[in-house]
Amino acid sequence: MRETKAVVPPTGIRRRLFRSPIRLYRWHLGFLLGRHFLLLEHRGRKTRKPRYVVLEVVNYDDTRDGFVVAAGFGATSDWYRNLRADPHVRVESRRERAGVTAEFLKPEEGARFFVHYADKHRRIATRLSAAMGFEVDGSDSDFREAGSRIRFVRLRRV
Repeated sequence: MRETKAVVPPTGIRRRLFRSPIRLYRWHLGFLLGRHFLLLEHRGRKTRKPRYVVLEVVNYDDTRDGFVVAAGFGATSDWYRNLRADPHVRVESRRERAGVTAEFLKPEEGARFFVHYADKHRRIATRLSAAMGFEVDGSDSDFREAGSRIRFVRLRRV
């Protein structure tokens, strides 16, 4: 595995495209995205105003752990920094809304989740790795190394 580029959050039209799924949730059509995505409602760390972002779910366990999501643009993502300031947030997935608490995973645990995700969705995991600035050869060891560098957050039900 090697790093290919520094990843920066999108701006302009790309930002609008990335944020367009939020409208589906506002129109109560978020269930169309299935359980692979969720809407995260958090508060701005400075303004305290409600903020929204749609994230891909890396792992879902409806019995105990809740959701695991990845910060695709790293620790500089606004939503990630906002969760660091206030980990008590709400999520909406399918037709369910729930209060959750954010827990920031250690690199080893993130690596384990990413390998597990890659086992189920190899092609998508390879593309996600590339989008996050990592070139992987498709092996578990490469996904493990990439996963140890990606910031993962567990959203545990309250």
